[in-house]
Amino acid sequence: MNERDAGLAPAAALAGADIGAPLYVPPDSEPDENIRHSLFGEILDWMLAPLLLLWPMSIAITYLVAKSIANQPFDDALEDRVTVLGQQIRSIDGRAAGALAPAARDILRADDVDSVYFVLAGPDGAILDGDRDLPRPKLNDGDERARSGAVEFRNDSIHGVPIRVAYTYVNLDPLHQRAIHPPEAPPLALVQVAETLDKRAHLANEIIKGVILPQFIILPVILGLVWFALSRGLSPLAELQQRIRTRPQGDLSPIDPRQVPEEISPLVGSFNDMLERLGETVEMQKRFIADAAHQMKTPLAGMRMQSELALRQVDPLEIHRSLEQLAKSSESATRLVNQLLALARAENQPQAGLAFDAIDLAALARETVQDWVQASFASRIDLGFEPPEPGDAPILIAGQPLMLREMLSNLIDNALRYTPSEGSVTVRVRRDGERALLEVEDTGPGIAPPERERVFERFYRILGSNTQGSGLGLAIVREIAHQHGAEIDIFNNPRSHSRRFPGTLFRLTFPPPVRESDDAD
Repeated sequence: MNERDAGLAPAAALAGADIGAPLYVPPDSEPDENIRHSLFGEILDWMLAPLLLLWPMSIAITYLVAKSIANQPFDDALEDRVTVLGQQIRSIDGRAAGALAPAARDILRADDVDSVYFVLAGPDGAILDGDRDLPRPKLNDGDERARSGAVEFRNDSIHGVPIRVAYTYVNLDPLHQRAIHPPEAPPLALVQVAETLDKRAHLANEIIKGVILPQFIILPVILGLVWFALSRGLSPLAELQQRIRTRPQGDLSPIDPRQVPEEISPLVGSFNDMLERLGETVEMQKRFIADAAHQMKTPLAGMRMQSELALRQVDPLEIHRSLEQLAKSSESATRLVNQLLALARAENQPQAGLAFDAIDLAALARETVQDWVQASFASRIDLGFEPPEPGDAPILIAGQPLMLREMLSNLIDNALRYTPSEGSVTVRVRRDGERALLEVEDTGPGIAPPERERVFERFYRILGSNTQGSGLGLAIVREIAHQHGAEIDIFNNPRSHSRRFPGTLFRLTFPPPVRESDDAD
């Protein structure tokens, strides 16, 4: 019924594992000191950068507003002067006439003789009074308002000096009526008053100084207040750091989230979760060490007793019997140490970061069974392997070969230990839909349903069992199975028909196998 495989020398796959060896760190994962940032500096940059960028913009806007504010009163004064000068022009015998009296001329240029210019021109363009070099307005659409008597403004220059000009046209014949055929324009005299921009620029500069200079005093104050506010705002982090730093060694109690600001409560909650997991790990390690020390006492005490007994014996037969017992105790201690190392290696597997490979489950099971053929011969137990159906595609799973061999070795070893002589142990690999199944069945005394959950606990032994063992084999099996996402179930052997020896069937169900197309993707 079963397919025999050539036997190989059994070996403990993980006997030489170095649990304390440092984990391999890829070069790309080495810490980079250049990516370290200061939270204080980060917040300060985000607060000050917009401020320092907006400050020149505020200066530019202030300058434009100051110029607008400075222009308005001077434009109003120019408008008043144009209006007054327009009243000096009159029509005499159809000709325009107008000139400023010396007193009026002095009033017009009272502020600065060299900065004010004016001109009075008749309808024919003749200069009645003023500065002949003052440019005339260009004809454009805006002149229509000036021709209606409104005062217009423009920027110009005289002798290469920029000036501000206010001008208007004065109707010398207010009662003039236009004939319908042909149209006739009324006589218009031009009045212009201009001044340089020095006073405007001086006023604008004074306004800017009054606004900008206080900012040079306020800006350092703002920086100081921002610095102080950030220091005060981040002080709870410094206090939290100090509380953590001053904790007694080994204190893994959670931090009270009520003692920290609401914004960092999630961080404290995550830190408390990590402390809880760390505490569980520490407790598990302490319990593991205590259990291991307790389990090691028995074989070590037996070895010491047998060695002392052998030293006191003179009969060669008794000495030989003591040495046999000493060898058995040594073998038991060696197996216990190997299984402790295997369990520690299995528990540290997720932290080791080893990638899973695509593994042919049937080939791996066949090779593992071969390692136990000689042991089965010594126990007079029929050990066999049932491969998948002929012609089926290889059953692939994602896993770590060394850990899977250790898992299956522990299942086979457990089955051989509890199966009586002339019994049988069968390892089977088959497919169940998309899932891969690995089964190990024996014809031993079986496991009662209430005991099936507890047999996976460390150092647990079923009461009344006289079989030697450390109680770690099935704990190793469960740990490796969980790491590979496999479910493990225990049943009675459906092929056994003995009430005394109902047998046991261990079934491991792996996730859907890895497909080559998925691997290529």
